[in-house]
Amino acid sequence: MPPVWLRYGLRPQSAPIPWAAVARACVALAAPLAAGFAFDRPAYGALVSMGALSGVIGDTADAYRMRILNIAVPQLFGALGIMIGTLVFGTGWGAVAVLTVVGLVSGMMSTIGAVASVSGLLLLLNSVVGAGLPMPNPWWVPPLLLTLGGLFVLVLTLLAWPFRRKLPERVSVAETYCTVADLLAAAGTDAYEEKRQAVTQSLNTSYDLILARRARYHGRSGTMVRMLSQLNVVIPLVEAAPAVHLRRRPLPPEIPAAVRRLADDIEESRTGGGEPALPAPDSPSTRAVDSALRHAAVVVHKADPDPYNVDDRLGRPAALGVRIRRAARNVLLSGSSWQYGLRLALCIGLAQALTSLIDVPRSYWVALTVTFVLKPDFGSVFSRAVLRSVGTAAGLVIAAPVLAEVPLGWWDVPVMMLLAALIPALTAKGYAFQTAAITPVILLLSHLLNHQGVHLVWPRFLDSLIGCGIVLVAGYLLWPESWHTRIGHRLADAVADIADYVAYAFEPEAAGDRAERVRTRRRIYRDLSSVRSEFQRALTEPPPTGPRAAAWWPLVVAVERIVDATTAARVRVNHGAPEPEPAEVAEVQRQLRELAEGIRASKVLVEVRTELPGDEEGVLAPLRQEVAAARAIASPERTPSHTPANPSPPGD
Repeated sequence: MPPVWLRYGLRPQSAPIPWAAVARACVALAAPLAAGFAFDRPAYGALVSMGALSGVIGDTADAYRMRILNIAVPQLFGALGIMIGTLVFGTGWGAVAVLTVVGLVSGMMSTIGAVASVSGLLLLLNSVVGAGLPMPNPWWVPPLLLTLGGLFVLVLTLLAWPFRRKLPERVSVAETYCTVADLLAAAGTDAYEEKRQAVTQSLNTSYDLILARRARYHGRSGTMVRMLSQLNVVIPLVEAAPAVHLRRRPLPPEIPAAVRRLADDIEESRTGGGEPALPAPDSPSTRAVDSALRHAAVVVHKADPDPYNVDDRLGRPAALGVRIRRAARNVLLSGSSWQYGLRLALCIGLAQALTSLIDVPRSYWVALTVTFVLKPDFGSVFSRAVLRSVGTAAGLVIAAPVLAEVPLGWWDVPVMMLLAALIPALTAKGYAFQTAAITPVILLLSHLLNHQGVHLVWPRFLDSLIGCGIVLVAGYLLWPESWHTRIGHRLADAVADIADYVAYAFEPEAAGDRAERVRTRRRIYRDLSSVRSEFQRALTEPPPTGPRAAAWWPLVVAVERIVDATTAARVRVNHGAPEPEPAEVAEVQRQLRELAEGIRASKVLVEVRTELPGDEEGVLAPLRQEVAAARAIASPERTPSHTPANPSPPGD
């Protein structure tokens, strides 16, 4: 049997086939080829299809405005990249120097955000392709054709805009309400933790969609204001859920059903509904749910919310110019940005230098492999290198009979339609599957440019192995932080933030600023989401990193329960429970800060005292129990060096 980390990477993810994306990919990649053959310019058609391939890979957003950004902006950087590559084609060591600098810039750009990451990727990829393949003259033709291909994908994407029935943002908000209904229905049961994670993810997605769209407006859009207010008023329901869960008594089914009716009203944009019929509350926690649900019903059914009385919770986005300057400053002053940029530049420089010293046919594939493997948002570098080799081998198995048996000409058009359909269908299954789908498409397009046919197959596999080897040595083994998990450090930061959250939640002078408490809590849950992402990445690392990462999982869950217990205590105080004593709050803070220091100080956590004295009937009793449990987990009996026999990632 393959090792656990490899089986984890090769396991196909459960995802539906995006049939609309499949249809777009077929048309976007095959139509330019047909046009190229019709006008006796197959090389031109291949370049347009290459640009379309970049657009198909980058079309990952749900909201149409974000899709425009995700496709159009990277195409500009891709055009710049192919222009740079064309200008240094055949210059030998000059091309090595230029591509190394481009690798540095591309790597630093990738740390800004999703759109910048794709833009940096296309900048480097197209520079490598332009420096390795002869392009049509004059110099401005290749960037024009690649940009035309990306714009063709954008046009195909926007054709469905007039026929859309619902805004993606509105659907996302409605789905958030449904996840909250599931959370309330699961309160008091073992399914609560899974549902709470789903709520966190759904809230993140909805806020990102709405705030990203509103960032394009200096004024306020009435539709966006209404949806943002609907999203904001679901937060009190989320806050009340931990208090209900601690009672270990399920809520009446009428309450989750009422939340689902609100979700339907949001999705259909219905207004003017009546007050929900709810059972009478019988405790502080159920009173919190009742109050939050009735207020949510009023806001959901309100046709025109006051645009000047909407709290963004996560903060209004700054103007575009301000955000560009802030991102540039952060990139230039960030150590991690420079570190990743230098790491990518080193590997690209080595790949180009190696292929300049050794006769490697069509050597650009080595640098392409380095770029794809070292991309920062695809998971573990080590596992990507292995999965890239596996995916390339599978893609070559598909490409070999195509290049050997299909004659150059019109038969390439239906073949390209079939191969293009595999890209969106397999991309959601995992990195190895995406590589297997993209490889034959790139080989077919390369065949149209250099006419090497089946002779491309074996050199491409060797180039991929060389590229993966460069990444494993110069991009992985030489950078110790890349093969050590960062879960402990990120978890320590989250625990320190929780200590501040506890202080803010129960200090009398902060009692009136509920919006700031909500922002702090959302920020903590976002931090914990990044911890979960790091945990998932670490599971794909080979021993000892993967097994050590798995041992952190109980502590991650314990810290999330601390946040829930804090929120539940605050909700109970808001609805009649007595305020905790300041000394009790201070003791919980001190214990949390000690826990954060212990996590940050060593991979093998120090043993700590787990007794937290206090009123066992008080509002902070559940919180003290969760803190004690977390500190008990963070002891030598349960350290990262003592791993469970069969660790399972979340969701298994």
